[in-house]
This record gives sequence, structure tokens and C-alpha cells, in this order.
Amino acid sequence: MDTKHCAVDGWVDAIPVPGPRATVTFDLVVRPAGIDALDDDAPDTIITCTSGDPRITQELLNGIQPGDLLRVTGTLVQPPTSGEHARLTVDALEVLDTALVPVLREMVLDRYGDYVVIFDGDTDAVPVFTAHGQWVGLADNPDAIATLIDIHERVNGGDA
Repeated sequence: MDTKHCAVDGWVDAIPVPGPRATVTFDLVVRPAGIDALDDDAPDTIITCTSGDPRITQELLNGIQPGDLLRVTGTLVQPPTSGEHARLTVDALEVLDTALVPVLREMVLDRYGDYVVIFDGDTDAVPVFTAHGQWVGLADNPDAIATLIDIHERVNGGDA
């Protein structure tokens, strides 16, 4: 397997997801170099990133949202087969630019790994369920979702 230590700039594709053993995973969308010289339909590269560093995990779960531009540094592992995403183990993270704050005008269902949350533009409270429909709790606001999920996994053994 080919590995390389590198720094990559890209946009967060979706809300970072808590993983096993206090890790977090997220996809980074990377534009090809020299994008101006490429066709308009040139594909972006998706790199799946993981970190177990507590400071990085905390920032990803509480301060990062889709559309944020990040510079991540770590060890890149090329996929063993064509069509799979490259994987980057992140040991440094820098926020280069933040996305605009979305304004919700209706109810939106979103997924956090094995959990489902319901955002309602009329309230800050966020109901959280497992993907199988088990009630987890009511987060006071979107920033409290990761804490609620973490508590649920500690009490219930880590599996939704």
C-alpha cells in the first residue's frame, strides 16, 4: 500500500461523524490542480479523512460544518482498488475559510453515522434517534448533538 505524508486543502462535504474509539470521520472534496485548464465537468477528488486526536476530534464535531474550507495534514493512503476513496489520517487541521451559516426554513432530516436528527427552523432543540428509530434524546441546540450521541454510546456500549 502506498502512503505519503502530505497537506491537502478541500471543502468538508458533510457533517463530520463520530466513530469508534473516540475518532471522527469526514469527507474532504478536493478540486483538481489547474482547474482553470480543465473541462467544466472534471471530477473532484473525495478523500475520506479520519482523526483520533482529541483536539482535532473536538473541533470537527463542534466547530466544522459542510462547506468549510480546511487544510488537513497527515498520512495519505491510496485506495487498494480503483473507484475507492483515498484515506487520510489527520494529525493537523487548519480552518482556511468558513461556510455561510445555513438558515433553516422547514424541517430537515440529517444523519450522523448511526444516528438521525431532525432540524426544525422554528426551534433550536434537535430530536436525536438511532437509525433504527430508538429515541436517544433532545439536544438543546445543534452544537449539543455530538455530546448527546457520545453519552448515548457510553451508556449503551457504542453501538446504535
